[in-house]
Amino acid sequence: MKENYAYPIDLDWSTDEMTVVLAFLNQVEDFYETKVEKVKFLEKYQAFKTIVPSKMQEKQIGREFEQKSGYSLYQAVKEVSSSERKYISHKKA
Repeated sequence: MKENYAYPIDLDWSTDEMTVVLAFLNQVEDFYETKVEKVKFLEKYQAFKTIVPSKMQEKQIGREFEQKSGYSLYQAVKEVSSSERKYISHKKA
């Protein structure tokens, strides 16, 4: 993890929308740093998708977040979604 990075947020979002996006990005961080509960992670992702419905914008936020944090939004969603376990953490190489 890179220290002291800024989250990719859109200044046009309301405070509530920013809170939803940040809650999901925190889940992505938790996936890489500790572990996440699959149901909670996917709920936060679905809430994120209500704010960021377009795949293009999701990819843009994902790229920016990965550049700043080193964490891949795409990989986190892919691994959590495909897991059969209740609690999931990133598979370290």
